[in-house]
Amino acid sequence: KLDVMAAWDLSVTVEDLGPDAPPVTLSVTSELHVGGVILKLVEKTQIKRDWSDHALWWEQKQQWLLRTAWTLEKYGIHADARLLFMPQHKPLRLGLPNGMTLRLRACFSSPVFQTVIGICRMINIRHPEELSLLRPVEEKKKKKDKDLAEEIYDLTEVPLSSVSRPCLYNGMPAHFADTPQMENIYKMLSVTQPLPAPEVIAKQYRPASVVDKAHINGRWLDSSRCLMQQGIQENDRVWLRFKYLTFYDIDPKYDVVRLTLLYEQARWAILLEDIDCTEEEMMLFGALQYHISKVSQSEPQMLSSSAAMDDLESALQSLEVKMEGENFTVLVKLNCVNVCFRPKRLTLKGYKQYWFKFQDTSISYFKSKEESIGEPIQQINLKGCEVAPDVNISAQKFLIKLLIPAPEGMNEVYLRCENEHQYAQWMAACRLASKGKSLADSSFQSEIRSISSFLAMQKSSPGSHGNTPANDESIDTHSLVSPRYHKKYKAKQLTPRILDAYQNVAQLSLTDAVMRFLQIWQALPDFGLAYVVVRFKGSRKDEVLGIAPNRLIRIDLGVGDVVKTWRYNNMKQWNVNWDIRQMAIEFEGNVNIAFSCVTADCKIVHEFIGGYIFMLTRSREKSDTLNEELFHKLTGGHEAL
Repeated sequence: KLDVMAAWDLSVTVEDLGPDAPPVTLSVTSELHVGGVILKLVEKTQIKRDWSDHALWWEQKQQWLLRTAWTLEKYGIHADARLLFMPQHKPLRLGLPNGMTLRLRACFSSPVFQTVIGICRMINIRHPEELSLLRPVEEKKKKKDKDLAEEIYDLTEVPLSSVSRPCLYNGMPAHFADTPQMENIYKMLSVTQPLPAPEVIAKQYRPASVVDKAHINGRWLDSSRCLMQQGIQENDRVWLRFKYLTFYDIDPKYDVVRLTLLYEQARWAILLEDIDCTEEEMMLFGALQYHISKVSQSEPQMLSSSAAMDDLESALQSLEVKMEGENFTVLVKLNCVNVCFRPKRLTLKGYKQYWFKFQDTSISYFKSKEESIGEPIQQINLKGCEVAPDVNISAQKFLIKLLIPAPEGMNEVYLRCENEHQYAQWMAACRLASKGKSLADSSFQSEIRSISSFLAMQKSSPGSHGNTPANDESIDTHSLVSPRYHKKYKAKQLTPRILDAYQNVAQLSLTDAVMRFLQIWQALPDFGLAYVVVRFKGSRKDEVLGIAPNRLIRIDLGVGDVVKTWRYNNMKQWNVNWDIRQMAIEFEGNVNIAFSCVTADCKIVHEFIGGYIFMLTRSREKSDTLNEELFHKLTGGHEAL
């Protein structure tokens, strides 16, 4: 018993004494608890200040000693321990999606998941679970750029108490109303940035391939560990980004900052070609950016304008469109490609006309209307399929591309519609069917309207150039579309096309324009895909796994195309074998897959998949309380539990 009570010397470095000060030596016993050590330390330093945010960090074990009732013995601390006494909240430089940098005090001791919640409270972003932190990608630096010090917006003076319970004033957290400088920071957060200069776009990293796109996802921080444990130091730079692209309950009344930063992230994804879109879509994105930047100069704050754009999802839910009976059958004559596996190889075959029937979530086709009473040539269930548009309005091409899950991969089928009215109906029906909803679903009509209005925006309107800007030179096409279009077209070719698309959006309010931009972004076939390079068990080559809000896709780099899709709603269990760093997933129907990760740590991939499954558990009733324990359970593997 004697040796437990024996006193021994413990030395602790106190950050507040300065970098050159020697450690403070305390005489302790193994029975002393951590709180007692802190008490002795504070008495010995004789500094009068508020120590409530301070805690001990154990250098060798890379852990905070936050359980102040635990004894040194319980923690396993001996005389050789290197301990640091320092604040848990330290300044961090935060790169925002709009390219600006905030300096704020972030928590270095709690899991990153909680740190992000604190940051989002400070800058007024709801649903912080959709965001996370990642290590930044270095910009291409030129020699002469050295003197350009970046402008930093400083929030380090905001008291931590006002962050834990922010009170709102005129819709913004009260601490932003304190000084003109603070108001200026809130303006930076809540107003869209002016169009970026072409040289700023050129300086950014642009991924050239799906493998390039995969590298960024190796940079996400681990949500279950704190910043200190991940080597992030005081004043280091990290990026804040939307990570899980399923945006819950967006409401322009409360989500000004959230919407603004989301728009900025979407805009840069399009300008830097992080996500692919068609040429017509790019012109429309350009027109919307032009409009948004124009309107935000005159109408600086986003206002909760028309009810029409209250989050697409909630609009779809509230529209009660009653259909006659479940078996609502659309009888439309469709030209359809012969249904075959990957007809891309058989492009010479052209399209054959069939009589189509849509029933529940399946389509059946027949040689003619007369034969549609009997057995179909084939019936295809669209539940769980991928639906992608292939549309060129000026060429009157209205194709719907369906990727249908099959045991050996994906079957590819194209449906060709005769006009946009027919296309809107069929596209809406296919989208609903892929989610397992039938045409009797209340959202069918609103989905048709949404598709039709999107088509209308891409139309060129001859003779309506009366209300274009007087001097066509005022539009800098280099700031509106991605660099590949400047190689392909001259500015004077791009200007009329962007202004043409601008005709269709010029009447939108700022909020409506931002919401419309986000809706079109969300409707892109590759939206929400985060890529990682993996190696499937039994395979000898690297492949790409795409992680989306509702599914996983497997991309064969040789073919450059999706070869398989797995949906989360068919997932039974998933786990990581940490010894061989391999992830295994089991789906219904005895489907098992296993892969090791090449460009990102297993934990990152596990967290992405578990995180999306967590996002699917959110419901309106519980929307105020965030079930953090469930998040860690779903994302942690057995490590974090």
